[in-house]
Amino acid sequence: MKTNALSRWTSEDSAETYFIRNWGAQYFDISEDGHVLVKPGGPGSEATIDLYDTVKELAGKDCSMPVLIRFADILARQIRELNSSFATVMKEARYKGGYQAVFPIKVNQKQLVVQDIMEFGRKFHHGLEAGSKAELIAAVANNRNPKALLICNGYKDEEFIDLALYAGKLGSRVVIVIEMPDELDLIIERARALGVTPTLGVRAKLSSRAGGHWDSSGGDRSKFGLDASQIVDVVDKLKKEGMLNRLQLLHYHIGSQVSDIRRIRNALREACRFYVDLAADGAPMGILNIGGGLAVDYDGSHTNFASSSNYSMKEYAADVVEVVMATADEHEVPHPMIVSESGRATVAHHSVLVFNVLDVRRFEPHRIPDELPEHSNQMLLNLIDARNTLTPRNYQEIYHDAVYYRDELRAMFLHGDASIRERATGEDVFWHIIRRIADIARDRKYIPDEMADLDRAISDVYYCNFSLFQSLPDSWAVDQLFPVMPIHRLNENPTRQGVIADITCDSDGKIDRFIDLHDVRKILPLHELNKEEYYLGVFLVGAYQETLGDMHNLLGTTNVIHIRIDSEGQPQIIRETPGDSVGEVLSYVEYKPREMMRKIRARASRAKDSGRLSETDHSDLVSAFKSGLEGYTYFER
Repeated sequence: MKTNALSRWTSEDSAETYFIRNWGAQYFDISEDGHVLVKPGGPGSEATIDLYDTVKELAGKDCSMPVLIRFADILARQIRELNSSFATVMKEARYKGGYQAVFPIKVNQKQLVVQDIMEFGRKFHHGLEAGSKAELIAAVANNRNPKALLICNGYKDEEFIDLALYAGKLGSRVVIVIEMPDELDLIIERARALGVTPTLGVRAKLSSRAGGHWDSSGGDRSKFGLDASQIVDVVDKLKKEGMLNRLQLLHYHIGSQVSDIRRIRNALREACRFYVDLAADGAPMGILNIGGGLAVDYDGSHTNFASSSNYSMKEYAADVVEVVMATADEHEVPHPMIVSESGRATVAHHSVLVFNVLDVRRFEPHRIPDELPEHSNQMLLNLIDARNTLTPRNYQEIYHDAVYYRDELRAMFLHGDASIRERATGEDVFWHIIRRIADIARDRKYIPDEMADLDRAISDVYYCNFSLFQSLPDSWAVDQLFPVMPIHRLNENPTRQGVIADITCDSDGKIDRFIDLHDVRKILPLHELNKEEYYLGVFLVGAYQETLGDMHNLLGTTNVIHIRIDSEGQPQIIRETPGDSVGEVLSYVEYKPREMMRKIRARASRAKDSGRLSETDHSDLVSAFKSGLEGYTYFER
């Protein structure tokens, strides 16, 4: 940031201050007049949107803040980039297996987002991944491409399996992934009952780990997947049932946001060994689902930091193809179709949260006298003397003295030996000292640990019109960093340093960690408020934030049982409140259950007319989906 007061602040200075060209992936920049620009088509595209002008236009139409703005074209561009990266690498390497992407609906379940993904990804046969009954019904209703994959993960009860099998009868390319040992018997039973030959996959529990926030997704203690012994049991069971030819996919997932490419390669090597051994054991295989993990560079540092990524999308594709091809060739196994569930990298960039600042609590100690009367409290006199003798040479000593005098004055106030006015003056003197010490320490190469957070201690608090828990839950839950910056006034010097507080009454409702190329910032450069609205934007929020703020996996609210101990000390159920149905949670995220049922009935009728469904199958299928919409969203026996 500029320190020369005579230099004119420009948009270029703001670009360096907020690192917008590092994390913006060429979708975001700053205009000469200091507004954030959005380039939805990415580099080479002439289309440009002034984000501030867009927000002002929305405000003129009585659209109140906060507002989440989605840029569909960024979504389209990310889908093209993902598919073209693999296509280019495979062509150069002469890889024969091909590539298809599937989008995990849990990453962003909003109806328009899923609809756009299916539209933009149609020519690439971009598919969907579902981990719950609600997601499965949404996938069936939105995917009409018979070449696109529908991957069924997660825990599966009888209703889930029936819906997946019926989806296959509708013409969807369904793969049911075995996640738990007990699922296989139920899948076989229901497939025979419905007269369906299922396509099966198995999820391997790898020893490889991702590191970072989502490290528990992999390793021996991971929640999902089968270990080597359990996979062998599945193979033996399928052989016994004469169904080994239905095992066609190996799946694994080591975690979301895998920032280090070495961890991706290590996990892939292990997964490839599972794949080639399953092929050697007689399973036809053909599909290797490498799960998610393709990271987003939230802070723009291009490192293996948890909120970054030390590889590009094309490097990711190149490493994946290299490892898979080398292992397959070594064991003389045909190159598998590579499938990835790259949800975060697909949708993160296309959503921006914008909110206005309501008020600021400035850190501005009151003006204090240079000297106090001799009869003043001794701790006050000591603080004034510390302030007057502070220099760059003794700032650490003065810091210790000031903290001691301030604490002594507080203790005297507690015991009635100092007045509230004396305490107030002492506090003001203390913070004057701390502000000057912070200015001195800022220019030092080495800052003592005890002074590392001085800037944060004297920062302003900007109260903003949003809820952290509703709109940015990962910021609170897992310390996820998102780029935050003003969307206008970027040709003005941001002279204040602040943290951001939301309007909830929860003390955790604040953002006080910000992106930095070398570490994590504790404060954000911001502008003085004037008579106009001041708008901030939080970028790259398209993945998980909407759905975690609503209902992750579309599971909705649980059943509520209210229990009270009666006068005899026995528990009594006072009230039972049912949880959300599948149809209710779908309606919460902009779907229309009646319209979805109409589409499914129409597909079923076409399938019956073409001979894929019998009259009985048609009736049972429609009944199953109707029952699914009315049923509980969680696991049922």
